[in-house]
Amino acid sequence: MKIGLFFLVIGYLLSQFYRSFLAVLAGLLRTDIGVSADDLAFSSGLWFLVFALMQLPVGWALDRFGPRRTTALMLGIGGTGGAMLFAAAQSALHVHLAMALLGIGCAPVLMASYYIFARSFPPVVFATLAGAVIGFGSLGNILGALPMAWAAEVIGWRESLLLVAGINALVAVVLWRVIPDPPPATAPDGAPGSLLDLLRIPALWLLIPLLIVNYAPAAGLRGLWAGPFYADLYGASASGIGQVTLLMALAMIAGNFAYGPLDRLFGTRKGVILVGNLCGTVCLGALWLFPLSGFWQTGFLLAGVGFFGASFPMMMAHGRSFFPPHLTGRGVTLLNLFSIGGVGVLQTLSGRIHAIAPAAPPEAAYQALFAFFGLLLLIGCVIYAFSEDRTD
Repeated sequence: MKIGLFFLVIGYLLSQFYRSFLAVLAGLLRTDIGVSADDLAFSSGLWFLVFALMQLPVGWALDRFGPRRTTALMLGIGGTGGAMLFAAAQSALHVHLAMALLGIGCAPVLMASYYIFARSFPPVVFATLAGAVIGFGSLGNILGALPMAWAAEVIGWRESLLLVAGINALVAVVLWRVIPDPPPATAPDGAPGSLLDLLRIPALWLLIPLLIVNYAPAAGLRGLWAGPFYADLYGASASGIGQVTLLMALAMIAGNFAYGPLDRLFGTRKGVILVGNLCGTVCLGALWLFPLSGFWQTGFLLAGVGFFGASFPMMMAHGRSFFPPHLTGRGVTLLNLFSIGGVGVLQTLSGRIHAIAPAAPPEAAYQALFAFFGLLLLIGCVIYAFSEDRTD
């Protein structure tokens, strides 16, 4: 069990890397193969959209076949193939296709660990374990920041991606050998259950709007817009951008560990999630008001967005508390679909917001992005305020 979970964390580390490394390669891709910032917004959004669409078949596969075969096969084929295609890319189309493959490969990794936690561990520790996986796995965010920028400058971005493809293939092989499959669960009446059974749970519908917008600001700014923002407004190099995105990545890791035990400390999940996301809204509002306040001043505000935006594991614990055991796989992947799907849609829309915003002054386009993310997060919080609190 411990070895299997360790390598699932390594697989999730790769997932975090793949969703975040585009920011530091923006300048190199623009120079080498003519990929624009809007192209990268579409590619990044495509990763999240494909990842989200795969959640429903992944949930069925987890309940039907277990996490071992589901994760090892998808990560091995999609992750390795996508990284190799990206390394050989000659146009924006190749980048789009590579990111779609990577989205398929990464789709089951986190949910496989959540499935194991929900089926094999006490419910009271689900949020802590879920946050720990994201916290440790988010080291991939760090690898996708300054280390990726350094590797791209020293050995080249193509060679760096080929190296990652080799690591990906090795992890998939190990996962095939070591992941434990919990025994299957059945409903009390013996019926297999379906996605419709989950959608009939009224309590979920007040969680879903915040799930859609909760992770999108941190993912969008860390994975894509931080690079163009600092390049356009502060003239930052790849190394400078790497430093800021590293800071944001560290804040996101700290946030995942910080949220984990708070439901037990304060006796509420809803209160912890609501206060945290409102704090993230305040950080986005400050970025909208003061985008030129300074290199590190804006960097710490971005770090605040990342820290307070790390409530996803707590929201998964909140939603999981309403699921019957035999629908655990489909339940956690359904919630993940809304979360990651929201990132994909909003990431794509953010490219359009940036494109249609006024060209002058130069900070106007980025102020529009901060306002876009901040307003949506505030709306999600207002709806979530009416949800039913539940702790284990």
